[in-house]
Amino acid sequence: MSDQAARIVGAQKLSVVLVEPDIPQNTGNIARLCYATGCELVLVRPFGFRLTDASLQRAGMDYWKNLEPIILADIDEFMEWAAKRRVYYLSAHSDRNYAQVSYQPGDALVFGSESRGLPAMVLAAGKAANSLITLPMIEPARCLNVSSAAAATVYEALRQISHWSSSPPENG
Repeated sequence: MSDQAARIVGAQKLSVVLVEPDIPQNTGNIARLCYATGCELVLVRPFGFRLTDASLQRAGMDYWKNLEPIILADIDEFMEWAAKRRVYYLSAHSDRNYAQVSYQPGDALVFGSESRGLPAMVLAAGKAANSLITLPMIEPARCLNVSSAAAATVYEALRQISHWSSSPPENG
């Protein structure tokens, strides 16, 4: 982790978890978000694409070479991984606003697939832990694009826990 990233996210990175992602462009955009914010990217299989997909690579730009995503084999492995962390699950099935959470370094933000959302087992774990959160929307909107939801949530978490300057980065 760069010195700047350590100042922004602290010694413990936020984790952005994509459970069974379907759309390579969204995963690529979220990979770019993770790189730009110093977050860890965690991908839970199965995927609806190959990691070598040109759309995935294009959306993630050249940042892929600087990312070391954690790849988890399945939901069971994810549940083991999540049991060791403070986890927030993003879902349209919650009425707890994402901005009303007190985020901490090391938190994990979990997003479901674009077509199905969070699997039942994961949703149940979030409910049991009282850690389901949502981004508010007007009716009749049903959902946001997962990369938009990830960006909003990551930046809110970083706003709360970091000392991120309001000025642009020196190399920007």
